[in-house]
Amino acid sequence: MLQVLYIFIPMLAAILVPFLYKSIKNIHTGWFVLAVPATLVIIYASYIAKVAKGEVFQAELPWIPSLDISVVSYLDGLSLLFSLLITGIGSLVVLYSIFYLDKHKEKLHNFYVYLLLFMSAMLGVVQSDHIITLYFFWELTSISSFLLIGYWYTRDASRFGALKSMMITVGGGLMMLGGFILLYLMGGTYSIRELIVIAPDLVGHPLFTWSLVLLLLGAFTKSAQFPFYIWLPDAMEAPTPVSAYLHSATMVKAGIYLVARFTPIFAVSELWVWLVTGVGLLTLFWGSFFALKQTDLKGILAFSTVSQLGLIMSLLGGGSVAFHVNGAADLVFKFAAFAAIFHLINHATFKGSLFMIAGIIDHETGTRDIRKLGGLMSIMPLSFTVAAIGSFSMAGLPPFNGFLSKEMFLSAMLALNEFELFGFDTWGALFPIVAWIASIFTFIYSFYFVFRTFAGQYKPEQYPRKPHEAPIGMLISPMILAAFVVIIFFIPNLIGDTFIKPAVQAIQPFLYDSPSAIDIHVSAWHGLQPELFMTIGIVIIGVLLFVALPKWQGLYNLFPRSLTFNNAYDKIMQGLDVGLYRISRLYMTGSMRHYLLYMFSGIVAIVLGTLFVKDAFSISFEGSAPIQSYQIILIIVLVIGTATTILAKSRLTAIIGLGSVGYTVALFFVIFNAPDLALTQLVIETISVALFLLAFYHLPKLGKREERMRFQLNRAIISIAVGVMVTLIALSAHSQKLIPSISKYYEETVYSLAGGGNIVNVILVDYRGFDTLFEITVLSIAGMAILAMIKLRMNRKEKAHENK
Repeated sequence: MLQVLYIFIPMLAAILVPFLYKSIKNIHTGWFVLAVPATLVIIYASYIAKVAKGEVFQAELPWIPSLDISVVSYLDGLSLLFSLLITGIGSLVVLYSIFYLDKHKEKLHNFYVYLLLFMSAMLGVVQSDHIITLYFFWELTSISSFLLIGYWYTRDASRFGALKSMMITVGGGLMMLGGFILLYLMGGTYSIRELIVIAPDLVGHPLFTWSLVLLLLGAFTKSAQFPFYIWLPDAMEAPTPVSAYLHSATMVKAGIYLVARFTPIFAVSELWVWLVTGVGLLTLFWGSFFALKQTDLKGILAFSTVSQLGLIMSLLGGGSVAFHVNGAADLVFKFAAFAAIFHLINHATFKGSLFMIAGIIDHETGTRDIRKLGGLMSIMPLSFTVAAIGSFSMAGLPPFNGFLSKEMFLSAMLALNEFELFGFDTWGALFPIVAWIASIFTFIYSFYFVFRTFAGQYKPEQYPRKPHEAPIGMLISPMILAAFVVIIFFIPNLIGDTFIKPAVQAIQPFLYDSPSAIDIHVSAWHGLQPELFMTIGIVIIGVLLFVALPKWQGLYNLFPRSLTFNNAYDKIMQGLDVGLYRISRLYMTGSMRHYLLYMFSGIVAIVLGTLFVKDAFSISFEGSAPIQSYQIILIIVLVIGTATTILAKSRLTAIIGLGSVGYTVALFFVIFNAPDLALTQLVIETISVALFLLAFYHLPKLGKREERMRFQLNRAIISIAVGVMVTLIALSAHSQKLIPSISKYYEETVYSLAGGGNIVNVILVDYRGFDTLFEITVLSIAGMAILAMIKLRMNRKEKAHENK
């Protein structure tokens, strides 16, 4: 139980943030928030030693037992690694934000509430063993990231980026939910662990491929894979701490996690291998190529993130080959899955530091435009050092951790050439070529980021403010991440044994019994292998192309914007806006009569259609009581009262007619032995008539001259149809029972379960308790809204009076 509650600690802490922000003005709110992820890092670190030995920890908190939905926290090597990244990087981001966000100018309570909500959502995603709760947390990450990206909501670009990210990721999440539902229909369980056990039995199911595709759509949209990557560059409008957290270490890695977690279920499919590997490589190339087109520092990092996520995705796809050939387990999976997790860790370290440096440059110079930057090396030496370490690691150079995982990536792509199934000996031969070319562009944009910013000519006239080194508090977090970049290079096997091997064993539980069975040893020097020569080629060609960049960078201008995915998205959204507006104008006429016609037409069509399709219409008067003469008289009075209310030319006559209708209905309740309803009706009718009489003076006057209304056939048809529908429902409901009446259940349980003797009262208060609660809630919300409007109007009047 306690393990599950760890997930909700940030969410619970978020409740206190607004109170701390308002009551303690002298201390930056971030210092209080920092304690939350820091505490969670310590908690999750206590699991490392046991999980490294292959142990798993599971805890369950019932949520909706009637639907078999629970919050199940499952900690194994994979989920623990992600939990440590979420809380560890989260701690550094919060520390960075304390110095980045001004406590006097920013709405810190909003920022930290959103950030903590996102942290809980991510922990829920990576720890959930129940696919429905996983989806719940998945969409919660989309909502909280929407709030974070749109934090500066007064900016058009922030609102646009937030909406774009939510539209794409939430749409993918809905596709993923469809895949989850199909998985449940196939396996009969919501548990990921149980689905993995029965995975071999699911392959031949006709829904298997549909589930696979839908799940990958969710993963690809969240992890910004081609062609869904377009939301990530626009999300850079968020504050830099958000970019460093969401878009380098956490949210964009959720799709990576999803693919890794469900690999044991779907990797047996040829389609999974091709889609994950192919889309990953295409994303790697696309992101690395177009990163050099960007002029904004965070834009460069956004496209570099797209490319790095594609690299990790392709490695997971290549690792899936192990499910098909025994030899491939040593040849491909040994490198691919290990390299995927290794690079995931490395990317979080160097990309997190680079995003923070981009924020520092913006913060201290007033611009992120790389065309205006240059010559900052001597002015900001510490920032340059961190940027150089992160960039060289991203480029895949020693002695930095990115070199090790990049070499393993090249090894895995080369190994795919020797895999002869699924046509890998043909089209698969392109994989190492694409990987090599993409790595060249990765090298170039890494150098482009650091040297165009810090080297070259210093142009002080182009800076909005005088550049200077950032305060040490803002540098602590990127310096810590840069230190990890170097340290990991020298102790890769300690990281591998402690974190990577348990995660790999979780991805492939059928291949390894324990993490210790994974015999992978990482070394910087592994002989004169093809991947070494590929790296040398990357460096040589990369340096030459970087030096000649001004001569060929203009090629990007040849790509017309009209053919981009961003333009396609904009056109779709504009088309939807215009099209839906035109459609709405057809029926949103402002006439209440038209709206009633639409509603009644729809109700009649649905109800009568259902009656006749289901053959539910029948007439039977068996067991009916005879109609007495006084009942006929009451019906006549009821009809006359209704007609009088509608046709009356006097307000007083209309009120009297309306009252006669209510009191006649109360008499019917008395006749049908429903005294409670009769008393209720009498009270309500008396109050209503009294209120009408009290407000008599303010009621609108009725027209003195008679207005002839033109007969309209469509309204007559709808009116008759509604009357026929209600009559048919009443006759059918009386004549037959498609399902047993619930009244028997009420009779049997009204006393034993609810402890009441009056069945009507018990139904209203107990059995329909939530109904009543929601009605009260709606009325309360409406009341608060009215009160707010009244106060707003009063304030405006007071201000207007003061101005006079």
